[in-house]
Amino acid sequence: MKYFIDTHDVAKGTFPEGLRTTEKFVEGFSAFDEIAEEEGVTALRAHVSIEEGKAFCFTKGADAEAVRRAHEKAGFPFDSITEIKTITGSDLR
Repeated sequence: MKYFIDTHDVAKGTFPEGLRTTEKFVEGFSAFDEIAEEEGVTALRAHVSIEEGKAFCFTKGADAEAVRRAHEKAGFPFDSITEIKTITGSDLR
């Protein structure tokens, strides 16, 4: 499995206005997680600023195409999907 960060920004029209409260965002993220499973994608966490309308979502899946399909099925637009590697402090020593 590979890891990905996808970005959402209200200023770019990719952070749904309907998710602008913590409660609604949690509901939306849970719904995405269920839909993502259909594409073999796991939503691991989201780093979000509800006030600014920005989210950075951390997922894992086979490839960026699977992550894109999961977003499309859920009706969640995105700015970008970027494959990443995780590095901890001990990896840098």
